Order: sequence, then C-alpha cells, then structure tokens
Amino acid sequence: MFQKYIWVFFISMIPLIELRGAIPYAIGFELPLLPSYIIAILGNMLPVPIIFLFARKVLIWGKDKKVIGKFFHFCLEKGEKAGKKLGSDGKGLYIALLLFVGIPIPGTGAWTGTLAASILDMDFKKSSIAVMLGVILAGIIMGILSMGIFSIVK
Repeated sequence: MFQKYIWVFFISMIPLIELRGAIPYAIGFELPLLPSYIIAILGNMLPVPIIFLFARKVLIWGKDKKVIGKFFHFCLEKGEKAGKKLGSDGKGLYIALLLFVGIPIPGTGAWTGTLAASILDMDFKKSSIAVMLGVILAGIIMGILSMGIFSIVK
C-alpha cells in the first residue's frame, strides 16, 4: 500500500498529468481518498517554487542564445505585454490563476499556472496561494468525478 502512495506522489509531480491523474489512480487502486488527496497535493505543489523562481531566469538567460533565443525572447515579450494588459497587482488576476489551475482540463494545472505567473512576473506569495487553492479545487473536482466513474465501472 505504501508503494501505491509513492506512485500517487510521483504521478502528481508529472507535468500535464499532475493531481488530475494521481487522484483517479488512487481511487482506481482503492486507496483511501483523504490520505491520497493530501499526498497528491503535496506532490503537485513540490515543483511550484522551483518553477516560479527559475522559469523567468532561464528565459532571460536564454533570450540571447543562438538556437533558443528567438523563442525565449518571444515568451518574455508576450508575458510582459500580457502582464501590462492584465495589471499584475489586481486581485482578479490571482482569481483567474486559481480558476485556471483549479479547472481540471488538459494543459491547465500547477505547472502551467506557475509558469504563467513567473513569466507575468506576479507576486510569488500571492500566486503560490492561488495555485495551491487551484490544486485543492482540482483535487476536489477530480475526487468527485473519479468516485462517480469508478462506482459506475464496478
């Protein structure tokens, strides 16, 4: 059983799969929901500070490199323009980030949301809280959906 919890933790760390894949895995293997949920949240949130603190720095470092420079410069430029349009201190931007991370569809999650927050140069503490709340919301949604799906299958 411990090994399955380890899998839940690591699955929740994988980009694009994240908690959205870890919760159905846990329910499919009949692990208790609450401990699985907590482990999946911890695994999903572990990369967030690393992504936030280094993504923008990597883009700035690579913007003048030969092979990757154009793409990195494009990402930074788009992020700065979007940040100016959205106003990076507005409360609505953090609510939008929470909803972006919290609605469990492919391409939206803690990794993508944190990357966007980093590129938009948002506040670390506020964006981390928004991402955490979004992960919690996504976990609740996935838990409800997974229990419904797996109860139909049995």
